[in-house]
Amino acid sequence: MAGRSAVITGAGTGIGRATALAFADAGARLVLGDVDARSAEETAAAARQRGASALALECDVRRDESVVALVETAVQRFGSLNVMVNNAGVGHYGLVEETPVEAFRELLEVNLLGVHRGIRAAVPAMRREGRGHIVVVGSVNGSVSWPYHGAYAATKAALKALTQSLRMELAGSGVTASLVLPVNVRTGFYRSAGVSSDGYRPRPLGRFTTPESVAATIVRSAVRPSGEVNQVRAFRVASTIAEAWPWLADAAGRRFYRRMKARR
Repeated sequence: MAGRSAVITGAGTGIGRATALAFADAGARLVLGDVDARSAEETAAAARQRGASALALECDVRRDESVVALVETAVQRFGSLNVMVNNAGVGHYGLVEETPVEAFRELLEVNLLGVHRGIRAAVPAMRREGRGHIVVVGSVNGSVSWPYHGAYAATKAALKALTQSLRMELAGSGVTASLVLPVNVRTGFYRSAGVSSDGYRPRPLGRFTTPESVAATIVRSAVRPSGEVNQVRAFRVASTIAEAWPWLADAAGRRFYRRMKARR
C-alpha cells in the first residue's frame, strides 16, 4: 500500500479507526471521514504520528455531497483514489413487528445507501485510472440472521447482493471489490445501538474479535482482492449450514427467541 491513497468512512472509532491505522502502517495516504469531525481528526492525528499523510473531514454518509467530498479530496490531494473503505454503519435491534419505520429507515440510509453513495463516488474515479479496490464492511448477520436482528440483518444482507453485482459489473475494468464480514467486534457498537423491544439487550453471540483483526483483513483484501471474506471460521461454517439446511438455523433461532421472551 506504500504511496497509495485510501478513503475510509466511519473512521473516527472502532473498525474504522483501526483500519485507518493499519493502512497508515502499510504506507498508505489517507482521507478519513466520520460524522463526528473531532473523532475523525483524532484518528488522522494518530495516523500522522505513524508517518502517514492523513486528512480528516466531517462526513455524513446520508448526504451525497458529503461522501463525494471525501473522494474529491483524495483525488485532488493525492492524484488518484486507490482504495475506498465503506465502513460507516449503525445498529438497531428489536422484534421486526416492534421496529419503528423511522429506525429502519435510518439503518437503510447509513448501512445500505451510505455504502451505495461511497461506491457511486469512488468507482468512476477508479475506472479512469484503470485500477482501484472497493471494500464493503458488512456483517455475518447478512448471511445468518437472528431474532431481534431482523432490520439490521436485512441491511447487511442487501450489502451482500450489492457487492456481488458490483464485482460482476467491474469485470475487465481493473477495479475490484470485497465484502468483509466481521462478527462480535469489541467496539462501542452494541452500546450505541438503538433498541425497540423492551427487555432485550444486544450482545455478542460467541467470542469477541478485535477491531485490529478486522482491519488486518481489510488491508489484506485491498492488497490481494478476494470477493468475500468471512472473518471467523466458526461463522463461515454456520453460514454454510444455514444455507444448506435452513431448518437448523430456524430451530436454533426459535430456541433463542423463546429463551429471550421468557426473560422479558
